[in-house]
Amino acid sequence: MRELWGSLVVFCLCPVLGGLPLVDWLTQGLTGKNLENLGTGNISVSAAFYHGGRGVGILAACAEASKGVVAVLLARSFFPHDPPWEVVAIIALVMGRYWVAKSAGTTNVFWGILTHDPAGAMVIVFFALVSFTLVRERSLGRLISLFWLVVILAIRQSSQTYGFAILLLALLMAWIYARIPDDLSLETLPQQRDSRALFRFFRGDQSVLTLQERLDPDTTGPKAATLARLTAWGYDVPEGWVLPPGDDPQPLILSLEPSPEMPLIVRSSALGEDTATASAAGQYITIPDVTNTRELTTAILRCQTAYNSPRAVQYRRHHHQGDRGMAVLVQRQIKGVYAGVAFSRDPVDQYRDAVLIEAVAGGAEAVVSGQVTPEQYRVYFPAAWQNTTAGDPSLTLEGAGTIPPGILHQVAQSCRDLEGRYHGVPQDVEWTYDGETLWILQCRPITTLTPIWTRKIAAEVIPGVIRPLTWSINQPLTCGVWGKLFTIGLGDATGGNGYGNRSQGLDFDATATLHFSHAYFNATLLGEIFQRMGLPPESLEFLTRGEKFTKPPLLSTLKNLPGLWRLLQREWHLPDDFAVDARKWFKPTLQQLQVSPDGLSPDELLARVDLILSTLKRATYYNILAPLSVALRQAVLRVDNGELDSQRMPEVASVRSLVQLAEKSRNLLPMGQLNFDSCPSLFAYLADMPDGQGILDQFNAWLTQYGYLSEVATDIAVPRWQENPRPMRELFARCVFDPRERHHLAPAPPSSPKPVSWGAKWVQRRLDLKGEVAEIYNRLLAHLRWTLLALEKQWLGLGYLPAAGDLFFLTLPEIAAFVEREEAGMTEAEKGREIAQLQDYIAYRQRQYAQDCQRPHVPFVVYGQPGDHIPPPAPPTTAGQTLQGMGVSSGVVEGVVKVVRSLDILEQVQPGTILVIPYSDAGWSPLLAIAHGIIAEVGGSLSHGAILAREYGIPAVFALPGVMQALHDGQRVRLDGQQGTVMVLGNGE
Repeated sequence: MRELWGSLVVFCLCPVLGGLPLVDWLTQGLTGKNLENLGTGNISVSAAFYHGGRGVGILAACAEASKGVVAVLLARSFFPHDPPWEVVAIIALVMGRYWVAKSAGTTNVFWGILTHDPAGAMVIVFFALVSFTLVRERSLGRLISLFWLVVILAIRQSSQTYGFAILLLALLMAWIYARIPDDLSLETLPQQRDSRALFRFFRGDQSVLTLQERLDPDTTGPKAATLARLTAWGYDVPEGWVLPPGDDPQPLILSLEPSPEMPLIVRSSALGEDTATASAAGQYITIPDVTNTRELTTAILRCQTAYNSPRAVQYRRHHHQGDRGMAVLVQRQIKGVYAGVAFSRDPVDQYRDAVLIEAVAGGAEAVVSGQVTPEQYRVYFPAAWQNTTAGDPSLTLEGAGTIPPGILHQVAQSCRDLEGRYHGVPQDVEWTYDGETLWILQCRPITTLTPIWTRKIAAEVIPGVIRPLTWSINQPLTCGVWGKLFTIGLGDATGGNGYGNRSQGLDFDATATLHFSHAYFNATLLGEIFQRMGLPPESLEFLTRGEKFTKPPLLSTLKNLPGLWRLLQREWHLPDDFAVDARKWFKPTLQQLQVSPDGLSPDELLARVDLILSTLKRATYYNILAPLSVALRQAVLRVDNGELDSQRMPEVASVRSLVQLAEKSRNLLPMGQLNFDSCPSLFAYLADMPDGQGILDQFNAWLTQYGYLSEVATDIAVPRWQENPRPMRELFARCVFDPRERHHLAPAPPSSPKPVSWGAKWVQRRLDLKGEVAEIYNRLLAHLRWTLLALEKQWLGLGYLPAAGDLFFLTLPEIAAFVEREEAGMTEAEKGREIAQLQDYIAYRQRQYAQDCQRPHVPFVVYGQPGDHIPPPAPPTTAGQTLQGMGVSSGVVEGVVKVVRSLDILEQVQPGTILVIPYSDAGWSPLLAIAHGIIAEVGGSLSHGAILAREYGIPAVFALPGVMQALHDGQRVRLDGQQGTVMVLGNGE
């Protein structure tokens, strides 16, 4: 019974004890300040020192220390010979402290451990202080202290249960440290001079910060933090030291000895300077040629004072930046022979794949001052996929002047390397060359070239030229569901956690947009979202296209574990959730949609559209998450594509079913007596022969089953197979006529089953789910198209629209508003004006659409806001040139190229043809299935074309932007689906 009461005390009383806000009561009673509304909002001992002063801080420390002592003594009274219970009591105390009083409970843990094991606690304190003195970095120092806690106490007790309890306590503290803001990061207030020394010690202010350390941009400013990062990456950066805002400059001044022979330069590193949205270029001051201590003192003061200059204050107000403080960066001044600035992308003409360099003879100050006209150069880089067999491509230099070409090439290569380091964000780099070394003086994003818009993923989700009606439906659906998933991952789905809304400032509706009538994703926004979630910014490309995945910061990931855990729970329960929604929503809705929309009134048609859209919103969630689930499991479990069965995917099942029907039909036809020379002749014969009607009925049944597919299932403006069955008839005829096609597409003969790993089974379940989701999603989109076509048919009959297809140049809100006003009643004059306005919209948008359709080339990446000018496509490839893409289906083949933009050319595809396509959808399967090889501009290993290619053993290379223009009909190429290369063997005619 004693143990039972002890358990109740530990698990019930200790959390309540920890949650008592004694620190807040003391601070409010003695100073009148409410800690919850000040600074970080933490109700902690450090907050009491910070906001209340030394006296209040000491009282707060005593109050929290008493909690730790009491908790341990309570546990000991019930479990005198069971030390793990004392540790469990501390854990319960800390949990109550965190969840109720918003604090880490460091004081509770320290005094609790001191009471629990005084000797062990002293040893821990010794090693922790030594370690902290050496590293002088708070976050790392805390983790090292927790490490000593586990190691020392576990050694002293030598109990597995005790070791597990101590490890659990350490992990809990590490998790809390990653979750809560740090009071020690706050700037020291002048009125709290009595606690300033204590704060400086635990913040690590006793030692001077240098660019050799890892710096926090929120403490030292982005400029200094970036230069420290470049130093860690191995770039040559002048030696430097940093003075954070509010710190005493004397230790820094006393540690440096400037002289005329070794001058220093003092620079601003304001908090919020050099960001992706505001560079603050020219707003603050730089003081060069500092040659003695007195000048250094004055220069630091001038640099700090410049933060409050009217010009700087106005700049921050204009860019909605708060007053956060000025860090000062002091560096060795480099005497440059040549210097300048370089832009990894041309800020004026973003589409020219060149590094723009402005340079002068002498130091860099002359360039940025604007007092000297610099020499201008452009260094051109070939596209990343345009490799040659001769080796690495040489850079092309444009411009003439006094700067040696070798230096310009080195600057250009460094700029592109830095752009790659920063995940493709264009960089503005300040540099100087001293005769031996190229020094990087500054690196910051080019603010005018953000955000970055990319078609890499968007061209797979919704490819091609997009009409307004399609976009007005897809954009809210896609952005809305992504926003929901991101909100869950950011931890705000259930109202936040009390430590700030981490999705604040993120506009999820800006995830996607149209440029040149093509869909683009906001890579800048997506990267920021993933970084806030504790993941690398390229996470989406890793999951959708199999690209490389960089290692995320450990502390950031720990901080976001709850949000990531919620997403993993969604992934784990995905099949069960889908089964529930399929039963409650998807199947009933699809059954209801079997009723033809013909004959419904406009108001009833819009109600049907609303029903489809509400169901599509749910289906879109699964259509996004299911493929990501497949990719995640496949990457984590390292499952090869060859271990997976794609039979249930629509793109595979449709072709297999048609081939089986063709085989059955051939057995019924007198092939030896008749000579069929075309698809129409076959279908004409079937219509006349006695058994032919049965074959036609089966073909029509097949078309009914798979007729919801199209070239672009996500684009409701594109006809479905059911509306345009000619390519499917052609494939059916080819399978009947040519035994080689049937053999190529027929299912593999049964063989002894191969052993399947448990990992492959786990991935297979998600792949099967992906196929089920895709079918429902595409069926709903097909019904949405057919419903809108019924409305268009009515409007054509009433003369509202000039021609078929015009409805797709209106947006859904415009259509709904007109129907609503028409139902409410309009005069003939009002209706005439409304119709005229709609027709004006249509005419204008059709002209824009036609213009965008005629563009020979649309950039895959857009920086900032694009202009009307688009550069010409890359020149055609020549014999001997090799293109590097992503291999998605292994095998090596040679063949003749056929550039394909639609399914309508299926009858022109000859045996041995290698198809070059812009994208692949499930609806492309009839064409892709008969290819000798496949080359695609976009796509990854999980795209429809890749799945189909692997199923039929067709070598395929995807992710070759611009290949539709680089290759042309008649060229002979060798395609290596394993290496992801395409070698041009001959140019053809």
